Amino acid sequence: MKNSVFNWSGGKDSALALHYIQQQKEYDIKRLLTSVNDTFDRVSMHGVRSELLREQAMSLGIPLQELRLPENPTMEVYNDLLTDVNNTLKEKGITHSIFGDIFLEDLKKYREEQLAKVGIQAHFPLWKRDTKELVHEFIDLGFKTILVCTKAEFLGKEFVGEVITKDFLKELPKNVDPCGENGEFHTFVYDGPIFKNPIDFTIGEKVYKTYDAPKKKEDACFSSTPSTKEMGFHFCDLIPVR
Repeated sequence: MKNSVFNWSGGKDSALALHYIQQQKEYDIKRLLTSVNDTFDRVSMHGVRSELLREQAMSLGIPLQELRLPENPTMEVYNDLLTDVNNTLKEKGITHSIFGDIFLEDLKKYREEQLAKVGIQAHFPLWKRDTKELVHEFIDLGFKTILVCTKAEFLGKEFVGEVITKDFLKELPKNVDPCGENGEFHTFVYDGPIFKNPIDFTIGEKVYKTYDAPKKKEDACFSSTPSTKEMGFHFCDLIPVR
């Protein structure tokens, strides 16, 4: 089997990709790797508390490695920190790095190029799958996930805190990808066939935040549509049940 690290966001695409990998039995997942905002102690972009991330890892039974990032890292800082982590993983025998990306070509190329620098191969088990089919398969398999972040230009405040069901999918605007692959929304998976037990939480405050959009595409490794405009996001806080 191929010694691998799984790039875990905590959301539905990661969960489905990990499910596929575990079914194939070709890759031995040695650990999960997740980017965490060190200032707020939350998963980068998703805004989920690190405590819930760690509970996911425990339920999955896979060791977690956090890539701790400053509040607003430049691409240079991000790339340096990521390279350091990948070099460490390579030294520990990791040969493959697995992602849940579906169709963003620039992001796939970026990941492959960064990993090639340290001699690790990227793998994308969901690549080029139909996103509508994927999200319906996700639901049919018994996964449960909740929206924790939406990009305001696509989805309003009323969508955060909602659980993805087939009825929910019917309410999505036509310009929103069913998997949110263009960054329209992000999710937190709290139950499903890959978990030993569900993750308990309560829904907390909903907030709206704005950020400066990347001016150049090469500065936006997580977005397919960078611009010079300010971007707004709705977040729904999930509070761990202790």
